[in-house]
Amino acid sequence: MRLTRVHVEAVLTPGAIVELPRETASHVAKVLRARSGDPLILFSGDGREYAGSVESVRGSRVTASVGNGADVDRESPFAITLVQCVPRGDRMDFIVQKATELGVTRIVPVLSQRSVVRLDAVQAESKTAHWRAVVVNACEQCGRNRLPTIEAPAPLIEYLGSSAAASATPRSARFVLEPDVEAAAAPSAPETAAQIAVGPEGGFGDEELDAFRLAGFLRLRLGPRILRTETAAIAALTWLQTRFGDMVAATRNTRTDSQQT
Repeated sequence: MRLTRVHVEAVLTPGAIVELPRETASHVAKVLRARSGDPLILFSGDGREYAGSVESVRGSRVTASVGNGADVDRESPFAITLVQCVPRGDRMDFIVQKATELGVTRIVPVLSQRSVVRLDAVQAESKTAHWRAVVVNACEQCGRNRLPTIEAPAPLIEYLGSSAAASATPRSARFVLEPDVEAAAAPSAPETAAQIAVGPEGGFGDEELDAFRLAGFLRLRLGPRILRTETAAIAALTWLQTRFGDMVAATRNTRTDSQQT
């Protein structure tokens, strides 16, 4: 039986009693109908997970006891930063959720010239908190014990100006998706990290593409079709993880298993 995983904003110590976050506690109590003694897996984002159990349920308040912990590493060895123009509606929630499941290390929401979405400081802070909650929920579901970083949304040009020198290393690849160019040659040497930039509904402007070039980004096309921004993000992350990350081993294992049957 698959155990419920719960993220807790606290230092977890065997023998301690912790209170579950309000929304999680409500789900555990009202949807899962948990009772005292029911097993849980607890994690705080430090890379460890702990055997736990429900200690008490009082209305929508739930406490849990913390058992033994263990280092459980489900992180990709390939560090990916997703630079994502914020799309309209709830599609950013979908992108953040799937990017977390696909093992992204860092998510940088940006606003470009053609972005439909515009955010003031208060809205940006609220969105960042909301997206972090999406990250937490995705980690609870997919088994990650480290939370990817989600930054506050910022203008694209501001991001490129601040990161152009700091992030450029010989072992890091940088790509910007552009459907109007031929696919760029993938790096021949194994990489340890990459940034991939995905545009808004109307694509990046010419000035922005020039800024990407100056910041060391290579233009990349994912096939002959124009993808929606949320589809492009998932396709790009899958491509990177398959070529350089932990999806490579999974593919090989699947082939080995099928050959043996």
